[in-house]
Amino acid sequence: MILPSKHLPQDRALLTVGAHVLTFLAHPKTVSALWEELNRHDAGVAVTPRCINYDWFLLALDLLYALGTIELESGLVTRRAA
Repeated sequence: MILPSKHLPQDRALLTVGAHVLTFLAHPKTVSALWEELNRHDAGVAVTPRCINYDWFLLALDLLYALGTIELESGLVTRRAA
C-alpha cells in the first residue's frame, strides 16, 4: 500500500501519490483545493499517476503528515520547513 508491490502498481503506491501531491504545494492550500487541482492536472497529462479516488488521496495526505512532510495550519495544508 505504501510501496509498490506485485499487486499494486507504482503509480498507485501512497508514496508515489504523496510525492505527486507535494508538487502542488508550492503555496498553502485547503484540502479541497488541493484535491481539485490534482484531479484537474491528472485529466490533462498522461504521465501523472492514474486518477485516484478521494480516500486514496486522504491516505496519501495522512502518510505525508506522519512522515512530517506536511502540516495543517489554520485549515491550510502546507509543506513543513526543513
